[in-house]
Amino acid sequence: MAATRKLVVEVVDAKDLTPKDGHGTSSPYVVVDYYGQRRRTRTIVRDLNPVWNETLEFSLAKRPSHQVFTDVLELDMYHDKNFGPTRRNNFLGRIRLGSDQFVGKGEEALIYYPLEKKSLFNLVQGEIGLRVYYADEKPPALKPEKAPLEPVVEEKTEEVPKEGQDESKPPPETKDGPAEVKETGEPPQPPPSENVPAEGPKQNEEASPAIQENAAVAGEDPAVPEQNPTPEAEATPKLPAEEPPQNHRDCEDIVLESEDSMSWASPPRSPLPEVTISRSVSGSIPENKNGGISGPQPLRRSVSETASYTSELSDVSTIERSTFDLVEKMHYVFVRVVKARSLPTSGSPITKISLSGTMIQSKPARKTSCFEWDQTFAFLRDSPDLSSSPILEISVWDSSAGIDTSQFLGGICFDVSEIPLRDPPDSPLAPQWYRLEGGGAHHGDLMLATWTGTQADESFPDAWKTDTAGNVTARAKVYMSSKLWYLRATVIEAQDLLPPQLTAFKEASFQLKAQLGFQVQKTKSAVTRNGAPSWNEDLLFVAAEPFSDQLVFTLEYRTSKGPVTVGMARVPLTAIERRVDDRLVAPRWFGFEDPNDEKRGNRSRVHLRLCFDGGYHVMDEAAHVCSDYRPTARQLWKPAVGIVELGIIGCKNMLPRKTVNGKGSTDAYTVAKYGTKWVRTRTVSDSLDPKWNEQYTWNVYDPCTVLTIGVFDSWGVYEIDGGKEATRQDLRIGKVRIRISTLETSKAYRNTYPLLMLVNGGVKKLGEIELAVRFVRSAPPLDFLHVYTQPLFPLMHHIKPLSLFQVEMLRNTAVKILAVNLSRSEPPLRPEIVRYMLDADSHTFSMRKVRANWIRIVNVVAGMVNVVRWVDDTRFWKNPTSTLLVHALVVMLIWFPDLIVPTLAFYLFVIGAWNYRFRSRAALPHFDPRLSLADAADREELDEEFDVVPSNRPPEMIRTRYDKLRAVGARVQTILGEVAAQGEKMQALVTWRDPRATGIFVGLCFLVALVLYLVPTKMVAMASGFYYFRHPIFRDRRPSPLLNFFRRLPSLSDRLM
Repeated sequence: MAATRKLVVEVVDAKDLTPKDGHGTSSPYVVVDYYGQRRRTRTIVRDLNPVWNETLEFSLAKRPSHQVFTDVLELDMYHDKNFGPTRRNNFLGRIRLGSDQFVGKGEEALIYYPLEKKSLFNLVQGEIGLRVYYADEKPPALKPEKAPLEPVVEEKTEEVPKEGQDESKPPPETKDGPAEVKETGEPPQPPPSENVPAEGPKQNEEASPAIQENAAVAGEDPAVPEQNPTPEAEATPKLPAEEPPQNHRDCEDIVLESEDSMSWASPPRSPLPEVTISRSVSGSIPENKNGGISGPQPLRRSVSETASYTSELSDVSTIERSTFDLVEKMHYVFVRVVKARSLPTSGSPITKISLSGTMIQSKPARKTSCFEWDQTFAFLRDSPDLSSSPILEISVWDSSAGIDTSQFLGGICFDVSEIPLRDPPDSPLAPQWYRLEGGGAHHGDLMLATWTGTQADESFPDAWKTDTAGNVTARAKVYMSSKLWYLRATVIEAQDLLPPQLTAFKEASFQLKAQLGFQVQKTKSAVTRNGAPSWNEDLLFVAAEPFSDQLVFTLEYRTSKGPVTVGMARVPLTAIERRVDDRLVAPRWFGFEDPNDEKRGNRSRVHLRLCFDGGYHVMDEAAHVCSDYRPTARQLWKPAVGIVELGIIGCKNMLPRKTVNGKGSTDAYTVAKYGTKWVRTRTVSDSLDPKWNEQYTWNVYDPCTVLTIGVFDSWGVYEIDGGKEATRQDLRIGKVRIRISTLETSKAYRNTYPLLMLVNGGVKKLGEIELAVRFVRSAPPLDFLHVYTQPLFPLMHHIKPLSLFQVEMLRNTAVKILAVNLSRSEPPLRPEIVRYMLDADSHTFSMRKVRANWIRIVNVVAGMVNVVRWVDDTRFWKNPTSTLLVHALVVMLIWFPDLIVPTLAFYLFVIGAWNYRFRSRAALPHFDPRLSLADAADREELDEEFDVVPSNRPPEMIRTRYDKLRAVGARVQTILGEVAAQGEKMQALVTWRDPRATGIFVGLCFLVALVLYLVPTKMVAMASGFYYFRHPIFRDRRPSPLLNFFRRLPSLSDRLM
C-alpha cells in the first residue's frame, strides 16, 4: 500500500510570555490550524516559560491540490481562563508558517519563532520553539477475511480497487486533538462503478471500442482485419499511444502495408553492397484504406478525427514557442527507433540512420519477444527551410556475423519535407509500425517516430547528436551540489582514562583526535593527575548529505616514545542533532572502545557536545565572488527575489588546444555555476567555432552575487578507446564572471567576452564566447531594495563568527567534498573543473597580485590625494576666484552649521548624477588584464606564480626568488615601521615620554580650553579658516610649528634591536 504523508508539528516550549492572569503569570495552551484541522496542546498552569513537548499530526489529504506550494500553518497561543480570574481565553500571540519552512523528516531542527500580534492593540512578547516537518506513515494492512471476494470479481478488480481504495480512503488522524474522520477496523468498500472505467481499460482492453481502434493502428489487436481498417483507427495516431512493456503480443501482429513505393538506396559511405528497397510515401485516407500508415504523421491541433494525413506545409505549426528566447534556435531532425519484429535473425541486429551524408549506427538490439533499441538520434539542420528535401534513410542490419559482413534485413526512407514540426508543449510523438522494404525481412516491421524540433525538445538532452560525435559523456546535464553542513564538536572533558595506581604518582598528557573522512583535527594536550583531562575546545568539520559516515574520536596518551591510543569512540552522523541558532545542545557521554578489541569496552568516557550548525553558510567560493549566501537550514531561507537566465550561444575564433593524429582540434563545452546548481552544455566535437545555444535559469536570492561561466576542452571522447588520453585532465580555456547586481531588470544583454588564460608565457587569448543574460525581478520593488539593507551572511556568522583561518580551512575542505561528489555523476564533472570554477587556488602567493593590489590601494587613495592637492592650491591662491568662493563657503558653513551635512549630501548627489552619464550601457564588466598587471608581468614572476608547493625548481632559482622576496619584505617592513611610529608619537603627547613636549602640549590644551570658553566658537572657527587660507605673502616657506612639534615627538623605534 502507498504510504500516507502527514505534516508533523512538534510544540516544544515557549519563553518570556506575557502575563495574562492578573497575578503575573499565564496558563498557556497552543491551538494549531491546518486547512480546518485543529489540534490543541495541554494547558501548562501558571508558567511564563512553559514546556509541552507534544507532537501534533495533520493529514495532507485535506489540502487543496492547487495550494501544494502555498501551504499555511496557523498557530495561536491563549491563556486558559479556567486558571485565574479572567473570564475569557486571553490572546498570547500567533505565528503563520509557509510551506517553504516545511522540511522532510530528518532535516527538522528546533526553531524559535517570535510571537506576533493579532492587532495593533495586542500586548505580545516571547517566542515559541517548534519542529515542523513532513513524515510518511504506512496505513494499516487490510484484513482479507472480512471482505471475501469471488474468483471472477477478484480477477477484474485485483489491481483497480486497491488504487481506488487508496485514493478514496481518508488518511488516519492522530489522537492529539479532535478527530476529523472516524476510523474503523473494517476494510473500505470497493469504489463505485462509475470510478472503475478510469482504470478499467488498462485491465480489460476488450471493454472499450476506442481502445480497440487504438490497438488496430499500433498493431496490438490481432483480431482486427488488415484489409479493412476503420477511419477511426486511422485517425487515432494523433493520440499519444504508449504500449505497456509487459505485453509482447503486439510483436506477432501483422502490420498494415503500403502500396506506393520507389527506389531506396543505402548511403554511399557504407562499405556493404547496395540493395534496393521501397520508399514509403504518405497517402490520403482513401488510399490508406487498403494500406497502412507508412509515413510520419504531423501532430494536429484540430479536433477533427477525419483529417487527412497529408497537408500543406503551412498547416504544420512551427517551433517558435520555445522559451529559448535568449539563444538562436537550432533545428534538428529527431529519429526515435523503438523496436522491430518478425526479423529473420537470431542475433542482435542494428539500425543505421543516414541523412545528408551523415550516417550513424545504433547499439545492438536487446532480444526479448522483439528486438528493442529505444534510442533517439538528432541530426543538425543548418536551416529550417523545407524547400530542400534530403532523404532520411533508416535500415536494419544483422551484425551477428561481424560488422564487415553484416546482412541487410530491410529499410525505409522518408522525405524530410514531410516530417512534421513538433511544438514542445504537445505530447511526444507516438511511434508507429513501418514495413521494412527490401532485404531478407519480407514481413519485418520497425517501430519508430521522426519529427523536426529544436534544442527545446525534451528528447534533445539524451539524444545521440551529430555535433557530439556520439560521445556518451558529451551530453548536457544539470548537477546539484551536495548539501553541506558545518559539524561542530565541542570536546569538554574525559573521565577514568587510566588506572588510579598509574596516575597518582605522575602527570599524564592526553590529546583527543577527531576524524571525519579525510578531515582530521586534534585538541591541545591536556595534563592531568587524576585521569580526567579537560579541554573545552571546538572542532569544526564539513559534512555532506546523505550522512553515511561516522565521526571517530581517538584518545591518545602522550609519552616520550610517541602517542599511545587509549580508546576510540564512534558517533554516527545520523544521531547528531541539528540546530539553526546559537542555543546550547545538551552534551552527551560516549564510552571508549578498546582499539585492539572492539567488542571489549573500558571504563573511559568522553563528554562531547555535537551538533550540525545549520545557521551558517558553508563557504565553497571566495566571499567576493560568492554565488549564494543562504544558510544550510532550509527553514531560514528567504523567498527568491528574481530569476537570472543565461543563454550560452557559442564560441568563435578558438585556438586548438590539443593535437590528435597530427591535427589540432578542440572539443569544447561550457560549465556554469550559480548557487548549488551547476550546468554543463554538450561537448561539440572537433570544432573551433562551437555552437551550443542552450539556455538555463537560476533562482536569485541575493542580487549581490556572481554567476560564473567556464569553457573547457574535453578529453572524454577518448575514454571509449581507453588509451592514455582517457586519463588526461580537461584543459581550461577561459572563464567569465557576471555580477547579478550590475544587470538591469528585464533587460537582455548579449555580449562577446574574450577567453583569457594566464599561462607561464603571459596572457593568452584562446577565443571568444558569446553569452546572453537577463535578470527578471519577481519580488516587489520595496522588498527587492530591502535586500540591500540585510546582512550579507546569515546571522550566525555575526553572533558566533568564525576566524579567517577556520573559514579558509573549511572552504578548502568543502571544495574537496564537492569535487569528489560531482565526479561521481554521469557524465562526471571532473575535479579539476570544480576547482577551477570555485577558484580553489586563488590564495596562492603571486608577486604580480601583490603589485596589483598595491596599485588598487593607490587608486583608492588617489581621490583623497586630489582633494588635498585642490585644498593646497586654494591655500596658495593659484586660482583667486576659487579661493574667494571657498572663503564665502567657509563663512556660510560656520554661521549656519546646520547646512554642513545637507551640503555634503547634495555634493555627493551631484557627483553621482554627473557620473550617471558615463555609465557602461553595453558590455558587462569582465576580467581586466591591465588591472591585473598580467600584460606587464615578466616570465620569472609568472613562473613563480604557477610553481607548486613545495617547489620543484632548481636551488639557484629558488635562492634568487627568496632574495627578491626579502627585498620586497624590507620595503613592507619599513612602511609598517613608519605607520607604527606615527601612532606612537600620538601616544607620546600625553604619556610624558618626553616631559618637555608633553608639558608644552598640556599647557597648550589648557590655553585653548580657556579661549574657547571665553570666545564664541563661530568666531574661533572663522578666524582659523581665514588664517588657513591666508595669502602667500603672509606665509613662511618653512613647515608649520605644529608639524615641527609633532615630528620631534619620540617613538619606540629607537628601542628596537
